[in-house]
Amino acid sequence: MNENNTNQLVLKSVKDLFRFRYFIPSYQRGYRWTGTQVTQLLEDIWQFSKRYGKSKGEFYCLQPIVVKRFDDMLEVIDGQQRLTTIYLVIRYLEDIIKVAFPRFSCFPPEYQTRTDSRMFLADVKTKTKEDAELYIDYFYIWQAYATIKAWFEDEENNVNTIDFINTLLKEEKDKNEVDAANNVRVIWYEIDETESNNSIDIFTRLNIGKIPLTNAELIKALFLQKGNFAEEQATLKQIQIASEWDMIEKTLQNDIFWFFIYNPDNPLKYDNRIEYIFDLMKERTKESEDYHTFNEFFNDFQNIKPDDIWLEIKKYFLTFEEWFNDDELYHYIGYLIDCVRKGKSELRYIDHIIKHITSLKKVSSETTKSEFKEYLMEEIKKQISCKIENLTYDDNGMQIKKVLLLFNIQTILETQKSEMRFPFHKYKSENWDIEHICSRTDKKFNAKERAMWVDDILEYFAGTISDDEVEVFMSECGDDKVADICNRLIKLKRSEQIEEYEFQNVFERLQKHFGEDEQTSTKDDISNLALLDSATNRSFGNSFFPIKRKRIIENDKNGIFVPIATKNLFLKYYSPEAMGNMNWSDNDAKDYLSEIQTTLELFLGSVK
Repeated sequence: MNENNTNQLVLKSVKDLFRFRYFIPSYQRGYRWTGTQVTQLLEDIWQFSKRYGKSKGEFYCLQPIVVKRFDDMLEVIDGQQRLTTIYLVIRYLEDIIKVAFPRFSCFPPEYQTRTDSRMFLADVKTKTKEDAELYIDYFYIWQAYATIKAWFEDEENNVNTIDFINTLLKEEKDKNEVDAANNVRVIWYEIDETESNNSIDIFTRLNIGKIPLTNAELIKALFLQKGNFAEEQATLKQIQIASEWDMIEKTLQNDIFWFFIYNPDNPLKYDNRIEYIFDLMKERTKESEDYHTFNEFFNDFQNIKPDDIWLEIKKYFLTFEEWFNDDELYHYIGYLIDCVRKGKSELRYIDHIIKHITSLKKVSSETTKSEFKEYLMEEIKKQISCKIENLTYDDNGMQIKKVLLLFNIQTILETQKSEMRFPFHKYKSENWDIEHICSRTDKKFNAKERAMWVDDILEYFAGTISDDEVEVFMSECGDDKVADICNRLIKLKRSEQIEEYEFQNVFERLQKHFGEDEQTSTKDDISNLALLDSATNRSFGNSFFPIKRKRIIENDKNGIFVPIATKNLFLKYYSPEAMGNMNWSDNDAKDYLSEIQTTLELFLGSVK
């Protein structure tokens, strides 16, 4: 056993893995992998095996195995399920393996809870269901072997057994002991005996996440190995990297910064957000296996000084920080990154966002700041290459979102004295969407929506939804029409069930009162649409313009962020000849559309 392997992350081939004898301690539960988990492992290995265009030394990486010395064996602290499953695969294929790899042999893991488990594993081929049902551990082992046998013998899987075995066991080590084969490897971590004598404590820490074996934590362990540095500098260098790592992570944990460069609909989630930078650097794709990023960094460590690798990581992060601190770059790059999530399937998303951000970074590093900004402007033009006046709600929802988002952003940028920044963290986390400014008359209400709508109207007129307080308001308001409307609403509110025909009668009366009784051809055009967060949007339902306007004002007064263009339109800043705040007229819609076109003229060009 190599003395230098302790307290280090090492990649081991399966061939290397089974040079040792393993002991599974009693504090771990027995073997419990199901057929689904076994099949997934087999399919993952086979998919990697037949993948075209693998580079030299590219490998499929299994999750970590953590061990500690135990007499003349290795105690498996983490990874025993994977280890046992690989052994069972080898056991099924052993007749062919003896021919292809005659010098290869392996020992079955030994479970402390069942001292004869080693014999059961060694003879699993001959065991019957009756044998397996003696103990629950044996049953799962027997079932896993049956799954392996069925998978290889299923003609639909079309597995080339020799190719599979080569992927599992082949090695091609050069004179420097670097493996150039396209094979399966495991992340190996051997606990130093001097680190702790309490294996149960190590196992507990691993399994409650205090030592999370993510790509980020594994990469951190690579950097913090003392062997990376001269002995007299080791501690100082470790402290420096750990401190800078924490500074980067702390910045990324700030949602204002994070959601500027990350979209929440990304299928890859990050507890350690620095891992996102690592994935970008190593261009992780949807086809990449779980430890792709760690593998790439591990390979870098074989040829590049750790200081130089860490410097590249810092430069990558500092590029993001530079973008964030420049108002124009912050807004335009934030806009372009957000646009990636529009209309992209989950399967394509990872590839697309990685390529998009790495492309932005490449251009940023190769051009001056002014040239980079010109590049961004051209990229934005591609996003809204359309005739804005032709966009409609049902046919162009995603395109409308892009236009309205850019309208809000450009409005902020053109307000020279404003210190406001568009809050991408709120836009993304609160799920802003498109809302009609003037309500659609063709919408149907369910029972719950009718009750909410009644409360909204009562709140607008009387400032309350309490029956008694509304009656006081009616007696004092001095407006017979409003009092009559409130009276009808109270009757609906007190009904056990609001009938559709009764509701429709009141609804149409309110439509006429607010001047929204005519459905015009522009109701679904962009001139009648705005951005609102999902919570406000849901509360609006199909409310009339003055109810929406009142809610917008209340939200703004209470410090709830309202997009600047949405607030402006409800306050009728875009309507120089506004005749009142009770409704949204055709003239208001035309003025609003004109403002969008004028503000975005720089990006629209001849498309306007």
